[in-house]
Amino acid sequence: MLKPLLLSVAALAALATASAQRINLEPEDKAAFPPAPAGFDKPQDDKPKGKVETVEYDSKSVGVKRKMLVYTPPGFSKDKKYPVLYLLHGIGGTEREWLDSGQFNVVLDNLYAEGKIKPMIVVTPNGRAQADDRAQGDVFKTAPAFGEFDKDLLGSVIPYIDSHYPTLADADHRALAGLSMGGGQSLNFGLGNPDTFHWIGGFSSAPNTFSPVKLVPDAEKLKVLRFLWVSCGDQDGLITISRNVHKFLAEKKVPHVYHVDSGAHTWPVWKNDLYLFTQRIFTK
Repeated sequence: MLKPLLLSVAALAALATASAQRINLEPEDKAAFPPAPAGFDKPQDDKPKGKVETVEYDSKSVGVKRKMLVYTPPGFSKDKKYPVLYLLHGIGGTEREWLDSGQFNVVLDNLYAEGKIKPMIVVTPNGRAQADDRAQGDVFKTAPAFGEFDKDLLGSVIPYIDSHYPTLADADHRALAGLSMGGGQSLNFGLGNPDTFHWIGGFSSAPNTFSPVKLVPDAEKLKVLRFLWVSCGDQDGLITISRNVHKFLAEKKVPHVYHVDSGAHTWPVWKNDLYLFTQRIFTK
């Protein structure tokens, strides 16, 4: 269970929106891949669409019924088995943030239409593990609940998905990624549970991210990972968090991709991350 660093809204906003002039980029702070093409996040009426549904599950750790969204790909069949990506939101969002603000389903539909990604189920749970999990008022007061979400994810969310959908229920077919607060969760929970997730992505990870030493106490245990992605925007004041994780991983010789996008702590960066990340998971 993680205990996140608490910051005021103003403090985090000041960090995340720091101007490019105030950010000292280093030689390794560069893009690992070209950006997504124009229109990658725009609906195409003539292409097959995946289905997004809201489901409720009993949370053992929170003690209430909670909601999450489940995306099944175009051509989904209960007679097949699929890998699963668990996709986490930021501190100001809920289970709907990746849909309402990120249009993740559109990005994936377009990638399927071009044959660029493997068929997968995508789950967007609510990473705020408390009974009142709406993003209301001072959302930073709910930061501790993000630190409790590992119990809900491992103990209730994943078991529900594996028992209600045709999944390939092993670490080789399970991915965890997220943006900002969800990026920190993904690195903390993913690297802390390499027997559960073999594909991990932290997009613009926030200050809830464990220190590199705590994230990687034993680099040997991470050799089972299939893919580890660490990214941030070059105009994002939180870039030092991702950069420090990258440097420590490099020092410990843990294979990973460090990708610095063009942009700030904003949706264009995270959509691009999703576009690039999903093409590189469940591929081997």
